[in-house]
Amino acid sequence: MPLKDLPVDQRPREKLLQRGAAALADTELLALLLRTGPAGLGVFGLAQKLLEHCGGLAGLLGASGKDLAAVKGLGPAKRAEILAVMEIARRAIAQPLRQAPVFDAPQRVKEYLALQLGGLPHEVFAVLFLDHQHRLLELEEMFRGTLTQTSVYPREVVRRAMALNAAAVILAHNHPSGLAEPSRADEYLTQTLKSALALVEVRVLDHLVVGRGEVVSMAERGLV
Repeated sequence: MPLKDLPVDQRPREKLLQRGAAALADTELLALLLRTGPAGLGVFGLAQKLLEHCGGLAGLLGASGKDLAAVKGLGPAKRAEILAVMEIARRAIAQPLRQAPVFDAPQRVKEYLALQLGGLPHEVFAVLFLDHQHRLLELEEMFRGTLTQTSVYPREVVRRAMALNAAAVILAHNHPSGLAEPSRADEYLTQTLKSALALVEVRVLDHLVVGRGEVVSMAERGLV
């Protein structure tokens, strides 16, 4: 059913303005952004289809233009709008990390990484490069793997740290299985990278493991 044909109190825009954004379901929020849907499906059907394709809002936040293009009925204009909104969300969370030491707001770091990595269906190893005051310089995806393993090359992390003139780093990777528990391999990788980066006087401050709805700090566990 088109949005205009719904009772006024059931239209996402009116509900949002009257009751606040938190009152809307995921499909309603997305339908409000999409505005229209293809014939025979409608905007709510398209919103639900998109959420199912991406694995919910968390997956949508990590979706690429190619991922969105695979959803029938989602044209270039709608894809561009969705990607723009998701990028605004990521930048809004990253901005405070660039302006103050990351350890002034450790929970915000976890939220930022959950937003970036939490919904991905494949494993990604990323690095937050920090300046001498431990403010964020860049978050970069260094390596991408399968559901079970990622090949991480210490020399590439060292090279990038030197190029950015980083003084410290926070390592991060996701577990697509959803469980954020660090493995023995994660511990070994952390120590390998810590030793390699120490040679160029770059400190490893933490290694965060991102699951679905949870981010575990290996530093808090005494593993860094």
